[in-house]
Amino acid sequence: MLNAASSTALTFSSTPNFYRSPSSLSIVLPNPKTIISTYARSSVLAVMEKAITCGHLTVADSEGVHHFGTRSKGSNDVYLKVVNNDFWMRILFSQDLGFSEAYMMGDVEVDSLKGVMDLWLDNESGMDNLSSAVSRVTSAISGISNAFLGQTRSQARLNAIASYDQSNELFKAFLSQEMMYSCALWTEAEGGVRGDLISGPTPGDLEAAQLRKIRYVLTAAKVKPGDRILEFGSGWGGMAIEAARTFGCEVDTLTLSKEQKALAEERIKAAGLQDVIRVHLMDYREIPPSFEKAFDAFISIEMLEHVGSKHYHGYFKLVDFALKSSNATAVVSASTFPESRYSGYQPEDFMRKYMWPNSCLPSATALITAANTGSEGRFTLEGVENHAAHYPRTLREWGRRLDANVRQDLIVKDYPSLKDTAEFDTFRRKWQYLFAYAGAGFAKGYITCHMLTFTRPNDCPATCD
Repeated sequence: MLNAASSTALTFSSTPNFYRSPSSLSIVLPNPKTIISTYARSSVLAVMEKAITCGHLTVADSEGVHHFGTRSKGSNDVYLKVVNNDFWMRILFSQDLGFSEAYMMGDVEVDSLKGVMDLWLDNESGMDNLSSAVSRVTSAISGISNAFLGQTRSQARLNAIASYDQSNELFKAFLSQEMMYSCALWTEAEGGVRGDLISGPTPGDLEAAQLRKIRYVLTAAKVKPGDRILEFGSGWGGMAIEAARTFGCEVDTLTLSKEQKALAEERIKAAGLQDVIRVHLMDYREIPPSFEKAFDAFISIEMLEHVGSKHYHGYFKLVDFALKSSNATAVVSASTFPESRYSGYQPEDFMRKYMWPNSCLPSATALITAANTGSEGRFTLEGVENHAAHYPRTLREWGRRLDANVRQDLIVKDYPSLKDTAEFDTFRRKWQYLFAYAGAGFAKGYITCHMLTFTRPNDCPATCD
């Protein structure tokens, strides 16, 4: 018979069914999940033994303590505790995505998320051998793993946090006063990109760096009083407000979020700028005919990640459509992949599954090519800047504010299911993981952050003769 509680028991007798001896033999077979978990554990540990050549990792689980790599002065030294053996299956079958899920679920504890991310990226080529280990598993075994990890309560919890609409209250808790959900720009006024690590963060640092970023973008766009700006991706109105208040511009800004639109309009009204800023609940592909050649400048700050590679051409075609034929500038910024890592098809990872479904990071050259073809040569590339070095500190600042300000009673208003402490802890760890994951990616050059500036071909540079 089958004992579903813990193991599969097979009872049989060599005697005919009409007579069974009391001493009939029973054999107890291991639970299939235990078999898969044991295989996963041995496979992952074997890969770590060979893969970790930079830094040192200590792994503790119910069966003992394991050491990988070599300790040396100043090197990365990470401690990892396996709380639930599901961890091993997640790592074997989903590698870094599996680790993110294990962390969010509390199946693993680490002394430093940043240390784990750095260790993974520093030993990336060796970690790729995990994929080879997976390929040795039969399709039947993969199906068993999916059955155990794909339909559990833990997976249901992960699926839920991936589908939450992100509330304004959540972002208020960790963003700066301008509510810019994008890379800030740090200068020596705040101690530079590592100032928080050297002398410690100071209140107002993030606000100063984000305001500097907005003004930097507007200056690159060459806007002047009376100019009309088109923005794709409103956020909560931070750029539009500064453009109108300080630079004297008129702004049309587009968003797909009703929540963002409502709060942006509330903030715009509070600033007394409702007559010069219009927030449109509109897909960028739906801009009206009245926008044709109506704008002096176009700005988009970290919205292109949601466009998709097959739409870059059409995106810039619409920017060309909306900008005046001369004396017009377009400034776009986006998190990007270096050319060596870029592909129009990008597999599912933590960010694409749990933060921004269907997102796609462009490369700088993919955007430059699309701008040229989409505008039919009517754009001149004026500037290319990589701001990746500024992102890790921005993410660290967000992480500190998240830890200090995001409370369960505050979040429950928007997400009633988070009244459950386990659900809330998973939700909170998702954001902590994001900041560490992205921060390591930018710091290690795995991700870049480009700002591109385009002008019209007949536009002249600043007076130079």
